[in-house]
Amino acid sequence: MSLEIIAVTSSKHQAEFLTFPWQVYQDDPLWVPPILSERRRVIDPAHGAFYKRGEAELFLALREGEVVGTICAGEDHVTNQQRSRADCIFGFFECVNDQEVAQALFDRVATWGRERGLTRLFGPFNLDYEDSYGILIEGRDRPPVVLCGHTPVYYQDLVETYGFTKARGDNLAFEIPVADDSPERQRLRRLAERMRARGWVKVRAAKLDDFDNEVDRVFAIINQALQHLPDHIGWQREALEATFKTFRKIADPDLILFAEVEGSTVGFFPGVPNIHEIVIHLNGLRHPWDYLRLLRWGRYRPECLAVKSVLVLPEYWQRGVALLLFDEMARRASEKGYRWADLSLTSEENPFTPALAERMGARVYKRYRTYQIQII
Repeated sequence: MSLEIIAVTSSKHQAEFLTFPWQVYQDDPLWVPPILSERRRVIDPAHGAFYKRGEAELFLALREGEVVGTICAGEDHVTNQQRSRADCIFGFFECVNDQEVAQALFDRVATWGRERGLTRLFGPFNLDYEDSYGILIEGRDRPPVVLCGHTPVYYQDLVETYGFTKARGDNLAFEIPVADDSPERQRLRRLAERMRARGWVKVRAAKLDDFDNEVDRVFAIINQALQHLPDHIGWQREALEATFKTFRKIADPDLILFAEVEGSTVGFFPGVPNIHEIVIHLNGLRHPWDYLRLLRWGRYRPECLAVKSVLVLPEYWQRGVALLLFDEMARRASEKGYRWADLSLTSEENPFTPALAERMGARVYKRYRTYQIQII
């Protein structure tokens, strides 16, 4: 049967591109369908944050006129220039279990990259370096939390058979009970109380009515706090603001924590309700009647608090700031009735966060992998 790869050039193609995952995951109870309107905005050059720093093209794989796969190729001009790289990122890789289809999709984005003088395919990233990236390698006992993805078990074979290799350390998701009286947690409380007694570090909640300035405060420290990570992709302010705006309506400011020393921000520790516990029931709001599901589930209170990052300036790593933030978050989350916290995603190569999480009694429950292959 004939197989062809075509560019997405019409509203019909775009609709097929966006809805194809419903075919791939139709029998997978762990998949969380993306909100279709949000996904449409991401791929729209007029609105997507990625297009402010790069270009991208979307492709469909068709067999006898039926969609059997999707993929995206992109060039992040800003990141490539800053890091002296020539990377072609790929994303939105969705595919039936067929190596021929995967081969054709990867060949197409490789050609796209070579035409622009790019030398490496790197991904998957869905035009967003923080949302649902990577291939799920371990952890298929529960749905992913917010900003984490889910992929079929056969994707790893499709990618590696093509010749992709591991690009960097795997990205880990940790879980930890909120109400915990383990020896590790008791020790944390004692250390945190000593920090509070000294009084030189102040922890405060976010000021959502001062949103723009709060974004500036985070942006001032985020790349410094993460620059030690191998293959770290620096944040652009517009991407950071776009990410924060996504969660502004659901965020509890009491669980968005800032650490300050003499009025200057030295740490940031954001926790948001795991809205995937709701979104998994909404069918991506594809149809008008799906909004009735939203009426039913809109009052549901998630059991999981998703803690998406711990940012501490390097000069404060060994001074207890992160311990204080962890303890404060655990106390506040417990008071608000959360049962467990997700800490994700952090690289296994991070010399700081995984060890700290394990000291708190957390354990790895999901593992994601990004891949690379030379194309020139």
